Amino acid sequence: MRRDYANSELRGLILDWLERHGRWGTHYFPLDTLVNKLSHVVKNNGKRIRRTVKELLDEAYILAHKRGETISLNPTRSKEIAEYIKTVLKI
Repeated sequence: MRRDYANSELRGLILDWLERHGRWGTHYFPLDTLVNKLSHVVKNNGKRIRRTVKELLDEAYILAHKRGETISLNPTRSKEIAEYIKTVLKI
């Protein structure tokens, strides 16, 4: 069921998804596939998810590989990412 997430919740959702699937550093994941999978639960799906991923890239929470076609979490900010996920998603 689709839900309208707040921007901070959407950021947490993207980071949590990548963390649960072990996508750190060189273990990257295709951006198109991530957008497709998350679009099943997020309203205003593709454009909003891509815009949020770009914000996370600008803030260096995630890294881009293969000319921006794949992404992974930044291992140097692992503590910040874990804290952010816990506070936003209340896990």
